Amino acid sequence: MRSVRFYPQTLPLHTAFVISRGSRSEARIVVVEIEQYGVVGIGECTPTPRYGESEASVMAQLTNVQAAIEQGADRQALLQLLPAGAARNALDSALWDLERLSRQQSLWQLNGMVAPASISMAQTLSVDTPQAMAEAALAHQQNGATLLKIKLDDHFITERMVAIRSAVPNVSLIVDANESWQSEGLASRCQLLADLGVLMLEQPLAAGQDEALANFIHPLPICADESCHTSKDLPALVGRYQMINIKLDKTGGLTAALTLASAARELGLEIMLGCMLCTSRAVRAALPLTPGAKFIDLDGPTWLENDVVPGLAFHGGVIDLQATGD
Repeated sequence: MRSVRFYPQTLPLHTAFVISRGSRSEARIVVVEIEQYGVVGIGECTPTPRYGESEASVMAQLTNVQAAIEQGADRQALLQLLPAGAARNALDSALWDLERLSRQQSLWQLNGMVAPASISMAQTLSVDTPQAMAEAALAHQQNGATLLKIKLDDHFITERMVAIRSAVPNVSLIVDANESWQSEGLASRCQLLADLGVLMLEQPLAAGQDEALANFIHPLPICADESCHTSKDLPALVGRYQMINIKLDKTGGLTAALTLASAARELGLEIMLGCMLCTSRAVRAALPLTPGAKFIDLDGPTWLENDVVPGLAFHGGVIDLQATGD
C-alpha cells in the first residue's frame, strides 16, 4: 500500500521574470510525495494560469485520484485518470522517482540511456528596456552562456533585438514572443530576426491562429509552445511549425512527453525542451528528453532565490551532471 502526500510551495525569485503576459516575482509549485515500502518518490509541477490552472485546481485533481494512486495505479493508468497538465505531471514525476529509487537506478538507466557529463542550455532574458536586455545578454555571455532565449512582447522589437545583437554579436539567439504578435506584420518581423541571425522564433501568434503560419515562407524556423501540449495536437502543426516545445507541465509528465517526442520526430518536427519556473526536481524529471533536442531551455531553477537541495549544478549555460552525479 502506498501513501500519497501533496502540498503547495511558494519560492521567491531573485529577479523579476517578465514575459508578454506579465511579471512574476515568485514560483508557485505543487509538490507530490509517494511513499511505498519506506521509499519516497517526489515530483512537482507549476500550475499555469494560461492553461486554466492554479494551486487549488491542481490540489483538487490530486485529491480526486489520491485513492487510485495509493491502491497502486501506475504511470499508464495515470494517463487515463487525469488529463494532460500540471497535476498529472507531478504524479507521473513522483512515480518515475519512486521507481528509480526502488530499483536503485538513475532515470537515464530506466530509459535505456547513458547520462552525459553536461548539457548545454539556453539562458533566458525577460522583457525589459533595450539597454537593460543588452546588458543582461552581455552579462550572460561573460558568464559563459553561448545560447540566449529572448522574451519579447509586442513593442520595441527592432530596438531590443538590435541592442542585444550589438552587445553579443557572436552568441546564438532564439526568440519567444509568447503569443503576443499578430499575423499582420509577422513576415517583416520574421525577416528582421533572420537578418539578425536569430535561429528560431517561438509561438509568435496566439494558439488557435496557427493557420496564418502557412501563408508565407518562413525565413527562420518557428516553434509551437502554447499550440502544442500532446501528440493529439501534432497534425494541425505540420506545415505551419518546424519545431515543438515539450514541457512536462503541458504533456502531463515524462511518460506522455516521450510519446510526443517520438511522434513529432516521425512527422519531421524538431524538438525543443522547456520548463516553467521550477526547482531542480522538475528539471531532473525532464532530462531523458534532452538527447536529440535542438534547443534545451531548462533554466527555470536559475531564477530562484533558493533551489531545492540537492539541486542541479547550473553555470554558464550548462547543467553539470557530473558535478552532482545526475
